[in-house]
Amino acid sequence: MGWVIPPLIFVAIWQFFIGRRAGGFGGPQGALSITKSKAKVYVEGESTKVTFNDVAGVEEAKTELAEVVEFLKSPERFTNIGARIPKGVLLVGPPGTGKTLLAKAVAGEAGVAFFSISGSEFVELFVGAGAARVINC
Repeated sequence: MGWVIPPLIFVAIWQFFIGRRAGGFGGPQGALSITKSKAKVYVEGESTKVTFNDVAGVEEAKTELAEVVEFLKSPERFTNIGARIPKGVLLVGPPGTGKTLLAKAVAGEAGVAFFSISGSEFVELFVGAGAARVINC
């Protein structure tokens, strides 16, 4: 009986500390949350609706992205004439130039969900964990 009590005390203390963490192993910082996405989802109605009127400057980019919005609103119109479905849009530029705001404006104009994830969130200890986060969005 003397050998049973120390392991039980150890397990009880371990459960106490694990239970105090938010969600235990599967919590926000837990061991099993390696592939959980940290992307912020902006859905129409839950967040402020950003439109192209809210974006100042970059008229050429807004014109190009307006075509993407038209495709998102009515894809059958473009596929009927043989256009290919775009896989995505790559916005390139230094920090603070409005790339995320433009992406939010495209989502707001088209009425679709917007997923925001930073490039630094792809760097992980385990290979493939960053990509799995995007897939799980």
